[in-house]
Amino acid sequence: MQFENSARLLERARKVIPGGINSNVRALWDPHPMFYQRGEGARVWDVDGNEYIDYVLGRGPALLGHSPKPVLDAVAEQLHKGLIYAGQTELEVEAAELVCKFTPCAERVRFTSSGSESVHAVLRLARSATGRLKILRFESAYHGWFDNIAWSGGCPLDRVGSRERPNILPSSEGQNPLDAQNLIVLPWNDLGLVEKVFAEQGDQIAAIITEPLMANNGAVQPKEGFLQGLRDICDKYGALLIFDEVITGFRLSLASGQGYYGVTPDLATFAKAIAGGMPVGAFAGKAQHMDRLGTLKTVHAGTYNAMPMMMAAVKAALLMLSADDAMLLKRAAATAEQLRQGFRAIARKMEMPVDVRGAGPIMHVSFLPPGSAPVVDSRTYAQTDAAKTRRLFRELQRRGIRSTPAGLMFVSTEHGEREIEQTLTAMEGALKAMMNAE
Repeated sequence: MQFENSARLLERARKVIPGGINSNVRALWDPHPMFYQRGEGARVWDVDGNEYIDYVLGRGPALLGHSPKPVLDAVAEQLHKGLIYAGQTELEVEAAELVCKFTPCAERVRFTSSGSESVHAVLRLARSATGRLKILRFESAYHGWFDNIAWSGGCPLDRVGSRERPNILPSSEGQNPLDAQNLIVLPWNDLGLVEKVFAEQGDQIAAIITEPLMANNGAVQPKEGFLQGLRDICDKYGALLIFDEVITGFRLSLASGQGYYGVTPDLATFAKAIAGGMPVGAFAGKAQHMDRLGTLKTVHAGTYNAMPMMMAAVKAALLMLSADDAMLLKRAAATAEQLRQGFRAIARKMEMPVDVRGAGPIMHVSFLPPGSAPVVDSRTYAQTDAAKTRRLFRELQRRGIRSTPAGLMFVSTEHGEREIEQTLTAMEGALKAMMNAE
């Protein structure tokens, strides 16, 4: 494959855009940050004309594939009626009714423009509802880039400290250490540590926030009883349980991760799969907490919240996902499971230490060094061979398969048998090339 046009555009972009990119995570591509021209269904094309089966899906939003016609049609219809009113529309009521219909915790919902904003809102709401300040979060989970929560997002093993007393590490230069003083950070999947912290500080903790599946850091499943244990601890100490469902929401199931795992939080955040690729976030929860916003004493605002075009997209996307008993979503999950099983079979045949994790249409592929522990949290995930996983990414890209460089892969409702066959063929070729190079 040739990437000359992408390289030229990147050089041009760097003159007017820092790094030539508008989100730092896009810097990590090989051979350099890439430029794309169009997407349709399960595929994208870059500016050099290279075609890929896409498992990045815009980092998750394109669950319905690229350019889903019902969503585009709904957005286009509203586009000609008006962009923004600084007032309400029936569309936002209809969109909210659908979120509440499908989401176990959702008695009320508000819309935002991004997942980071949604997380910011629920943290404020939890503190308002409980009168407490501390938030317990888990190492290496990503809850957006805002300073009040963007700590310990990475897990360098030489800096994290002990499991019982982890160091709280900033995710960026420029963060104020005072923003971390009311955060408690623990390794994921260790209920005993959570119980210990609550026994010591439970009357100070407003909420636990967690992804139901650690999607952003290895697609690690919760241990049996872990999520229910968090629910029980929050109930015992009067704290709120928050599920960050920015990735898992409307993806693991129509009832999101909370429905998939059968544990209902007090509040939840959404974004990436809620609107068929359009930039929409949301947060939802029990009326007794959400209605604090209606008193205007707990502030949530945003000029672009619930823009009519975006609400048209939410309505169209959720109607697509829910049609025929969520047939599209079940098909995406089945496709992903075929790929997971196929990847594992190829790795076994070639005797390569490939670990494939995930749930529903989310999966992660990485390499386990000899003698390494199973991946159950960010610390065990950090022991996987990141350099080898990145080599696999490059070999797959050469064969027309687009994943994230770290090994995270999303499956859309548009991936089918043709994509499965091509992807498994590419995986076998990529692993053979890596084995031959060793």
